[in-house]
Amino acid sequence: MNVAQRRTDIALDPTTVRTFANQLRGELIQPKDDGYDDARHVWNGRVDKRPALIARCLDAQDVVSAIAYARSQDLPIAVRGGGHGVGGYGTVDDGLVIDLSPMKTVEVDPIGRVVRAGAGCLVADLDRATQEHALAVPASRISSVGISGLTLGGGMGWLSRTFGLTVDSLLAVEIVTADGAILRASESEHADLFWAVRGGGGNFGVVTSFEYQLHPVGPLILGGILLYPLAAAPKIFRVFRDVMESAPDELAATAVVLTAPPREPFPPALHGQPVVAIAVCYAGDVEDGQRAVQPLRDAGGAALDLIGPMPYLALQSMIDAGAPRGRHYWETSSFVRTLSDEAIDGYVAAIGQPTSPQNQLLLSRLGGAIARVPEAATAFAHRDGAYMLLAAAAWTPDDSRGAEHIAWARGVAAALEPFATGGAYVNDLSDEGEVALGAVYPAATLARLARIKAIYDPGNLFQVNRNIPPAP
Repeated sequence: MNVAQRRTDIALDPTTVRTFANQLRGELIQPKDDGYDDARHVWNGRVDKRPALIARCLDAQDVVSAIAYARSQDLPIAVRGGGHGVGGYGTVDDGLVIDLSPMKTVEVDPIGRVVRAGAGCLVADLDRATQEHALAVPASRISSVGISGLTLGGGMGWLSRTFGLTVDSLLAVEIVTADGAILRASESEHADLFWAVRGGGGNFGVVTSFEYQLHPVGPLILGGILLYPLAAAPKIFRVFRDVMESAPDELAATAVVLTAPPREPFPPALHGQPVVAIAVCYAGDVEDGQRAVQPLRDAGGAALDLIGPMPYLALQSMIDAGAPRGRHYWETSSFVRTLSDEAIDGYVAAIGQPTSPQNQLLLSRLGGAIARVPEAATAFAHRDGAYMLLAAAAWTPDDSRGAEHIAWARGVAAALEPFATGGAYVNDLSDEGEVALGAVYPAATLARLARIKAIYDPGNLFQVNRNIPPAP
């Protein structure tokens, strides 16, 4: 038993721990338990913390009990949905982890086009249930992402240009607040709280379920990638920009810089080499989609063309392998106003040779339905960015050059700073502190969030997150 475990065991009275465990319908995991090491690890292997207790909650009442226990013992609380989380906020040293991952119930109303999903659901769980009825929620491009963190941060995916962000389809949440109250927040119930959770993260309570509006999608869509050697990047980024500037809302596209893995269907000549992929999704009629992507194909020179009709579920999981659990991750993001020739040339020059074969750059075209929602309508306020850059450094646990990989990602992101809005996407941001918080939320948005925080969490109980302190 190590020092961290001994300190935790001494600090917590066994009788109160036992009483807490007996109150739960779910499971309480302690450092002495065999499954503790597996339970404490989060998606980002770079984050290694030792919580005092992990409460695997089955329902909102379990969350109420967990909050009450943490308050009685003055324990910090971390909330885990069970998916990704580059910041590692789903765990905490010497505190209580409220683990929502067992809460995976999904209920679909295909007539009303509404779905209610437990906070432990992954995007894959949501997609499988809704695609049975050819319906979908605009959610992440990776199916192993958790719906909780995704939604609370805003939520972007293949369908966002067509139907808006994930929060734009959110109808209501069930949330447990710091005082143990179980509330329903919607446009007509606790509307201030509902506004805040649509982009304000986990600062206001523990959301235990989400209710979304569904949209007709699939089961077949047009999707896939065009692949080019990195030497073609100056031309391909210009084509990407020119086509997407006038593309219909149904067409989503992301320009990805990655290292081609040594396997099919990637051409052997590109194995282990940096490449550019244009990944697309057309959320509409497949034949209309073929016409919409043809200008991208007309650029010529693609080493691989994998665009074609596919199940929406296949598209959603197409790049899952690029973000496995346990790898070390660091990310930064920015919203870009325009891709001028100058911006493209500076960006391409900064890419150079990626320091890690797991590093990736994603430049996604925004606009469409995202931009038509007023900035003040939700706590996610960055509606004016035409593009979003995600610069992601990733490396295996046995690679000691983490600082070098992070420096590469920072450097590439810096090349687009002169063309950026100054904002950042909270779900794709590793940096912490006041500067990062100011980039995530414009001043007026942040001030409003702080006032709402003062109402629902005046003691800042929920601070293991991109924390918004309550207004005085």
